Amino acid sequence: MNKQELAAMVAQILSTMDEPPMVKATEYHAAAPQPEAKPTGYGDGDFVPDVTQLDLRKLYLTENPENKEKFRKMKERTPARLGSGRAGPRYKTLTMLRFRADHAAAQDAVFSQVAEDYAEKNGMVEVRTCCHDKDEYLTRPDHGRCFDEENQKKIRAALPSAPRVQIVVGDGLSSAAITANAMDCMAAIREGLKIRGIDPGTPIFVRYCRVGAGDAIGDITGCELVCMLVGERPGLVTDKSMSAYITYKPHTGVSESARTVVSNIHAQGTPAVEAGAHIAGLIETILKKQVSGVGLHLEGAV
Repeated sequence: MNKQELAAMVAQILSTMDEPPMVKATEYHAAAPQPEAKPTGYGDGDFVPDVTQLDLRKLYLTENPENKEKFRKMKERTPARLGSGRAGPRYKTLTMLRFRADHAAAQDAVFSQVAEDYAEKNGMVEVRTCCHDKDEYLTRPDHGRCFDEENQKKIRAALPSAPRVQIVVGDGLSSAAITANAMDCMAAIREGLKIRGIDPGTPIFVRYCRVGAGDAIGDITGCELVCMLVGERPGLVTDKSMSAYITYKPHTGVSESARTVVSNIHAQGTPAVEAGAHIAGLIETILKKQVSGVGLHLEGAV
């Protein structure tokens, strides 16, 4: 087949595309009246509203509900996808668009990086774990829990004497969480510790950081307590959730149950400043009782 024959075939196919479909060799007729397209109110070149700016607590799409106001009040207590409505057996378009937007934001938070000058701009020394890039960080969690000799020297130089409390900021699995929350939370922690007469020490920033990196810092510095602020694995409610992992006597191999955790630090959960004030009180309690994690709760129950 030459080019002229191919072009003629394509032209013939295109000429028949506007014709109504044939059903069993007869003309097609819709079984029911088809709904007319509703006007959108937007013209060519206009920007449609950003679906990520919609408050999920107020987004209610169920038609003809039995008790709309009671359901609205319940929905205001959670960002979960309730009252999403349906179009036949499917989600509504707005629901699907918001779902895909939130999923994209979660992916971006995992694969993006905290700015290269983040530590310097916030007065912290930056070190990195044994991971060389983001791909290695995601595929080799063990490399995100330790430091090579060069970075160990940087930590010792930044913290020449064993601090009582060592605050660590780690990018973790959400760079967006650290950018949005870490500095406000850390400022509240440091202020709370100063009020309690506890030296907040010199914070450091760890790139490609897993929670276990705090244990390695305990080995290197001999600090009494590590408080690590780290970006958590993002979900479909928020891509900016941060947690604080507080470990008394941190060292490599410490049990996960020996950590006290404050989670869901973000705008829709516990605000960063409020979380920081709470964390400062927790640190004081842990230092007094000399235990963190499950042991702290058992101690408090006695």
